[in-house]
Amino acid sequence: MTRPSLLTVLLLALLAPLPAVARLAGPVEVVQPSKVRDLADIRHSRVLRVLVNQSRNSSGEVQGEPIGVEYHRLRAFEQYLNGHVDDAQAIHLKLIPKPKDQLIGALQRGEGDLVAPGELVDLPDTQQVSASDPVLDDVPLVLVGAKGERRYSRVEQLAGKTVTLPAGSAAGDALHAINQKLALRKLAPIQVEWADPSLAVEDVLEMVQAGIFPMTIVERPIAQRWAKVMPKLMIQPGVQVSVPEQQAWYVRTDASMLQASIDRFLKTYRVPSDQDAAFMRVYRRLYQVHNPLAHSDRQRLEKLRPVLQRYAREQGMDWLNLAALAFKESQLDPSVRGSGGATGLLQITASAAQRVGVGNIQQVDNNVQAAARYLAMIRKKFFASPQLNDRERMAFVLAAYNLGPERVQAMRAEARRRGLNPNQWFFQVERVAMEQVGMGPVSYVNSVNKYYLAYDRERESLDPGAMKGRRIAFNR
Repeated sequence: MTRPSLLTVLLLALLAPLPAVARLAGPVEVVQPSKVRDLADIRHSRVLRVLVNQSRNSSGEVQGEPIGVEYHRLRAFEQYLNGHVDDAQAIHLKLIPKPKDQLIGALQRGEGDLVAPGELVDLPDTQQVSASDPVLDDVPLVLVGAKGERRYSRVEQLAGKTVTLPAGSAAGDALHAINQKLALRKLAPIQVEWADPSLAVEDVLEMVQAGIFPMTIVERPIAQRWAKVMPKLMIQPGVQVSVPEQQAWYVRTDASMLQASIDRFLKTYRVPSDQDAAFMRVYRRLYQVHNPLAHSDRQRLEKLRPVLQRYAREQGMDWLNLAALAFKESQLDPSVRGSGGATGLLQITASAAQRVGVGNIQQVDNNVQAAARYLAMIRKKFFASPQLNDRERMAFVLAAYNLGPERVQAMRAEARRRGLNPNQWFFQVERVAMEQVGMGPVSYVNSVNKYYLAYDRERESLDPGAMKGRRIAFNR
């Protein structure tokens, strides 16, 4: 047998497919520093550009009511800056939502003046960025599971278990350190599953409560906040994940006057007693996802799989998207009758079915065929642009299925006007929907997305004939 040359081995290694986590991570970001705007420049422009964590937990606003933890604090800082100036010279906040793990890089590039993450941040080894005085002191990371599941009292009991983390979570480094200690004791590592980027910390917690994800690790204040509206969450303080850290805001190091102003403000700021009033009001009555993979639901899905696959294939879409929509609309029960004439598995109306040439939607086959055609019609007419990736295209189609396509297109135009990304529903156009309509359509799209992701994790068991890792999210 001929031994391969070193060059051949290296070439094969380079051509080998990367693991999923590596593919998601993308290339290493090269940050080109830009001119620093200090407080005098900000006062001159009358705009303070705040890079905020795009999660609803950090920066959400619903029909004029703030639900994000940083929202009250930032508005109070705005008032502090304007305390001794005329309205003509007043500074106004411009909130720029971004994924948490992109906030510091955006600050270094000069895309904003201040980062308010609402969570712990792993600050890179750089002298370009400085942390403010603590927004919150001694913030520990805690293990969170669902009530009724196993309780853990020490970290060694997590050996070999899976923990799902939101993208950008500060718990990643902590678990890496724990796994090194477990290896010294010859124990299996904790398996880290990074959640899809369309899921914020609150989404991961909701899926843990539902039993879709086994457990997660988040900052204790976040866990405590969401446990108020997700009563099946179980915080496990006995597991020491890491040493408590300080939660802060971040500025460029050269913006010394801005940092001094922030530090003076934080020394006197007190969280309002009613800070979570709107949050509680919105989320206590909001739909929360269930586990679509419970035994009885799996059996229903298995019976419906052939018809879902047939009509999904006809329209060039992933059958699990249809399955997720069906679970949200009817919990896979074809006999369900909704309001406004919505009927059957996918809750389509007779008038919508007639538009795509299908009648008798009481029959399961016709119901699925009509819904698949209607979704494909929306996609082709309104969301065929190559600027949309498949996941965002599906999100827009779902939003249009719920709200109407013309309304969603108007929201995209408003997002563009505000400087948001009109080609991204998650965390961008959805912000416009939250402000104009409320959480209903946002919850609708997010719920279907969560059910899709739950099914996608189990794709091979749900469809044994499918190729491993094969995805057709929603092709043009």
